[in-house]
Amino acid sequence: MASVTPVILILGAGANIGQHLARAFAAQGYKVAVTARRVKESDSTADQLNITGDLSDPHSVVDAFSKVKSSLGIPSVVVYNAAAVTPNPPNNPLAIPTVDFSRDLTINTTSVFVAAQQAAEGFAQLPDSASRTFIYTGNACNTIVIPSLMDLSVGKSATAQIIQTAAGAYKDRGFKFYYGDERKADGSPAYGAIDGEAHAKLYLELAEGKTQGPWQQTFVKGVGYKKF
Repeated sequence: MASVTPVILILGAGANIGQHLARAFAAQGYKVAVTARRVKESDSTADQLNITGDLSDPHSVVDAFSKVKSSLGIPSVVVYNAAAVTPNPPNNPLAIPTVDFSRDLTINTTSVFVAAQQAAEGFAQLPDSASRTFIYTGNACNTIVIPSLMDLSVGKSATAQIIQTAAGAYKDRGFKFYYGDERKADGSPAYGAIDGEAHAKLYLELAEGKTQGPWQQTFVKGVGYKKF
């Protein structure tokens, strides 16, 4: 059902970025839906819908969108915040078991494609005044080689292509697509120091923007977007 209150769907609602996003968008008047393997649907409230889902199965993405639409309305902001990695010996990247590589690629790319597809179908039903923004939480793996994180880099690189292509293809329709990439002040990857609050601040700005900005949103905590 349609809703005059904006709705955000967060796919992959962890304790850092996901929870900061949920709080920040709720404070701006959004109804929030979160999907993760460990959330309890019984803990849902009037303003936050919890959906148990495993993003290694693309069908769970379709199921999440269906539940959000029927309970809260069509999401005008969709954030894909899940990631998977199987570390490999730096000198032997092809040692990753095929089953692990395939699972990680599904989480990092295939399910993102399905989410973007579902989001675009919903955006087409929303008024021009709606945000209609899709954001993928990426990192620098699409631009640099980290020998021990080969399968994560493959997924990030493939998904960066999806985001870049969609950003160009749909901008005339008012749909926005972004690849979030937190960096340190010198442009190096943030690695394990990623900041959930900084992500929430940037993602709100992107959602509130009226037109498509640079698809690859490299940003620094306390600074915001910065092109490297």
